[in-house]
Amino acid sequence: MKIALAGNIASGKSTVQKILHDLGYKVLDTDACGHDALKQPDVKKAFSDLDIFENGEISRPKFGRLVFKEPEIKQKLETIVHPIIRQEILDFFEQNKTDKLLFVGIPLVFEAKMENLFDKIIFIYADDKIRLKRLINRNNYTEEYALLRINSQLPQEEKLARCDYVIKNNDTVDELKKLVTDLVSKLH
Repeated sequence: MKIALAGNIASGKSTVQKILHDLGYKVLDTDACGHDALKQPDVKKAFSDLDIFENGEISRPKFGRLVFKEPEIKQKLETIVHPIIRQEILDFFEQNKTDKLLFVGIPLVFEAKMENLFDKIIFIYADDKIRLKRLINRNNYTEEYALLRINSQLPQEEKLARCDYVIKNNDTVDELKKLVTDLVSKLH
């Protein structure tokens, strides 16, 4: 079974991915795939006219600030990177086709129109106020910039109805582990 782990920024997707990995499941992190894609020559060339480079590499913090302020740059990035990520997902499925459950952390599954790649979609949900606080604390963002990042994604409420399962992550990591373990047992 091919399962997407979706969720908006600072909802706890990475923690869920770690919990699943610790339980022995294979998990592909598409955020990491996206970061690796920024190192590819074609991607660097596509944005070579922008002041986002440090030591010949795209600076993720510089690029991130630009992407979330300039919709046309964000669109260009997604047009280039989403096909790379789609191929990574397909390769992951092919390489692990004998596994009963495969998980893919893909925050933008709906925005990238990749929901058709999966049998089930799990949405990791956290209240907006909690996500804002996490983002400010985790990334040292200003509230204004954190809200810009949060508001760049489709609202959580729009995604909930499109998912098969929801994990509410407003509590402790121990509670989250229990919720993830319980849900995985239902998937078997």
